[in-house]
Amino acid sequence: MESLALVFSSGWASGVNAYLVVLVLGLSDRFGNFTEVPDVLGRWDVLGVAALLYCMEFVADKIPLVDSAWDIISTAIRPIAGAVVGIMLAGDADSLNAAVGGVVGGGSALASHLVKTGGRMAINTSPEPASNIFASLVEDAAVIGVVWFAIEHPIAAACLAAAFLLIGMVVLAYVARLVRRFWQRRRQRRRAALP
Repeated sequence: MESLALVFSSGWASGVNAYLVVLVLGLSDRFGNFTEVPDVLGRWDVLGVAALLYCMEFVADKIPLVDSAWDIISTAIRPIAGAVVGIMLAGDADSLNAAVGGVVGGGSALASHLVKTGGRMAINTSPEPASNIFASLVEDAAVIGVVWFAIEHPIAAACLAAAFLLIGMVVLAYVARLVRRFWQRRRQRRRAALP
């Protein structure tokens, strides 16, 4: 159960920032020697590549519209990363546990990625860049916090990740409804203005 909770939390976090998840898990293995984290994530080459890719995402995530383009490209990367991390955390790749870990990790990564992408598209309607920067920093802090917490308290972290996912879905549905109403009113005004 704890392994599945760690997989879910890491999957949720991978959907927000996959490279940061690999970096946090790798650093915790390298310096904390946690048995739950596979040793391969703590290798220096893996840490170096994850750090480089995280730095690229850190910059891209702060620039309006560039962040949405980055998110669209990451649609293929984040769920796969969540699935791979899930399989690694679940253990033996030939077992049913690994298959379940891959499905849970990839599924939660896809769900959180879709919430993040939708939220970022809504934020990009604002002309100022401060909201983008703030949202990106909050996302990074949430990923670090959830993954680090998941290593120590996997079940509590999974509940926290599930709450973040649920809140994100509700907010996204509300924003989508507001946008739909805006476009409907705009069409009605245009029709009324026509002779």
